Amino acid sequence: MPTPSSRTSVSRTPSSRTPAPRSRLAPGDSVPARTLAPVVGPPLAVPDPARAVHVQFRRFAGCPVCNLHLRSVALRHEEIERAGVREVVLFHSPAEELREHVAHLPFAVVADPAKELYAEFGVEAHRRALLDPRGWPAIVRGAARAAVGLLRGRGRLPAASQPGGRTGLPADFLIAPDGRITAAKYGEHVYDQWSVDELLTHAAEADAAPA
Repeated sequence: MPTPSSRTSVSRTPSSRTPAPRSRLAPGDSVPARTLAPVVGPPLAVPDPARAVHVQFRRFAGCPVCNLHLRSVALRHEEIERAGVREVVLFHSPAEELREHVAHLPFAVVADPAKELYAEFGVEAHRRALLDPRGWPAIVRGAARAAVGLLRGRGRLPAASQPGGRTGLPADFLIAPDGRITAAKYGEHVYDQWSVDELLTHAAEADAAPA
């Protein structure tokens, strides 16, 4: 994959045509250098020349299952940082909608409503995201936690209309400072992503690997 440097903003309004996903990426592939604009905080470089970057693709703003997973990441964010990893999370919702759902998170969240980076990284949507029984326990837990939050006056419901769809599959990529992908995972259902322990294991393996 070519590696030209580029400055990228992915906060544009989604068009009626979503870019077609490209081939899946694998360890050893390289990603182009770019600057992304989080919904909160300063621009950031991917890859980061000083440390590894964990890029994870989620679904839409307010997604209960996504929130369930990101809570586990937020609770151990300092541990992830100590391991030399920067966390970057993408959603396919507009920045103005996403901001109020993620402003409390301690890591960068980027809006990609046109799903440009989803297509570039080969991240797909499929109805098995919700139909696979392996994801159902997380759907129940996420919905219950969201309902409790609403009853306590915290949080808000996702927008009724989701132009990017509700059947997105998660994906994880660990990107070295030189732009090489050192580990990757394409989820098979809505809650099929790296745990924090798996992320830390991949980071340690990347550090131990020969240059």
